[in-house]
Amino acid sequence: MTEKNNTFKEINESFTTKEAIEEAKRCLNCKNPSCRKGCPIENDIPGFIHQLSMGNMGDAMHIINEKSNLPAICGRVCPHEKQCQGHCILYPKGKEIQIGKLERFIADFDTQMSLIRERLPQKTRGKVAVIGSGPAGLTVAGDLARQGFNVTIFDSQEEAGGVLMYGIPEYRLPKVVVRKEIAKMEALGITFTLNCVVGKDITIDQMFEQDFDAIFIGTGTALPKALNAPGAQLRGIIQSSYLLQMVSIFNEGAVNRDAVPVKQGEKVGIIGCGNVAMDAARTAIRMGASSVHVIYHRTEADMPAIQSEYQEAVKEGVQFMWQTSTEEFIGNEDGALVAIRATTPEGKQEIPFDRICLAIGSRPANRIVSTTTGIDVDDTGYVIVKDRPYGMTTRRGVFAGGDVVHHPQTVVMAMKAAKQVATGIAQYVDAIKLLEA
Repeated sequence: MTEKNNTFKEINESFTTKEAIEEAKRCLNCKNPSCRKGCPIENDIPGFIHQLSMGNMGDAMHIINEKSNLPAICGRVCPHEKQCQGHCILYPKGKEIQIGKLERFIADFDTQMSLIRERLPQKTRGKVAVIGSGPAGLTVAGDLARQGFNVTIFDSQEEAGGVLMYGIPEYRLPKVVVRKEIAKMEALGITFTLNCVVGKDITIDQMFEQDFDAIFIGTGTALPKALNAPGAQLRGIIQSSYLLQMVSIFNEGAVNRDAVPVKQGEKVGIIGCGNVAMDAARTAIRMGASSVHVIYHRTEADMPAIQSEYQEAVKEGVQFMWQTSTEEFIGNEDGALVAIRATTPEGKQEIPFDRICLAIGSRPANRIVSTTTGIDVDDTGYVIVKDRPYGMTTRRGVFAGGDVVHHPQTVVMAMKAAKQVATGIAQYVDAIKLLEA
C-alpha cells in the first residue's frame, strides 16, 4: 500500500444511501429553519434534505445547485459546527442533523451516477475572465455560466482548484473530489486556461483587448506572512502552506519524498493556531515527525481553529503549547535551526526543534495590480472594491472578491462574497451591453 493510501486516506467516511435517507428523515422541517440562517450562502437546507428523505436525488441536487457550485467540497471542509449544524435546533441536545455529510452524499451520488445536468442558456450574455480557480473564482464562474455568460478561468498552476487542490490535505479533501467538481464546472461550458500567470504571461489590459466585458480577480492571499524575530532566516524554518503544497504534489507522485520539507523523525513546531496550523500539524504527523507541537501565544479559548479540527489533532498526537511566544530562532554554526527561545507560562525557555512551520496568516501578492493601472489597494495590499456595482475595483470593469479583498476566511465565506460579486458583474455587463445597443 502506498504512503498516500495508508496515511492520507480520507478520514470521514460518507453515508451509505440507507444511512443518508434515515438521517434526512430526522429533520424536523422547522417553520423558521435556523440552519439556513447559519449558512453563509443561505442554502435551502430543509429543501434538499426533504427531497433526499424521499429518495429524490436529482431534485435534491437541483436545490443545492441553486446556491452552491462546490457541494462535494463544502460538505467536507466547511466548519459546519459553526454554521448550519451549529444552528440546528437539535444542536444543544447533541443530536443535530449531519447537514455537511448529507450535502456531500448528494453531491457524490450525483457525480457517481452521472445524473442529467441542468439545461443551460446559450453563452451570449457577455464574456468574462476569471483570474484564479480557488473557491471564489469557481463560484463566480459557475454562477455566471449558469446565467448565459461565456467564462474563461486563468490559473497559474498545472491543475485548477487553487487552495482546494494544493492547500487542503488529502485526508480532509481528496484530490479526486476536487477534480470531479472541476469537471462539473467544465460541463457548464467554462474554459480553463492553466499554466498562465496573469501579470506575466497576460495582463488585464491584454484581456480587455481580447474583448472580455469584465474581469474578476480571485487570486486569494498568495504570500504568507513571516515572523519578525532574530534567526528567522535559518534553514529549517518554512511556511506551512509550502509544506501542504509539497505533500500534495508528493502524494500525486510528481516529486520524490526528499522534496517534502518535513523529514522522518524530526521534531516539528507549528507557530500559529488556525485551521492551516491544524492541517500542517496533522500532515507533519503523517509524514513521520517524531513529535509535533503547536505553539500559540494565546489560550485554547482564543484559537481561530475550529474545535473539531483541534480535537482531531490532539487525537493524532499533536501537542499544544499555550501562551507561548517565540522570541528568537537559534541555529548551529551551519545555519540550521536547532531550537527556539520562547516566553512560556513557566518563564523563558529554550525548546529544541528540527523544523518550524509558520502558520501566522497570509497577504495578497501585487503582481496583477502592479502590471496594470487604476486598481487601488489599501495599506496592507488588499484590493479596494465598491458596493455598486458590488465588487468592482477602482478600475471600470475589473472586479475582485474572496481573500484578495477580505482577510483570509473559510471556503464558504469566500463563496458568499463571490456570489455577491457575480451579481455585480452580471448587472455591470448587462448595463454596458444596453448602452452599446
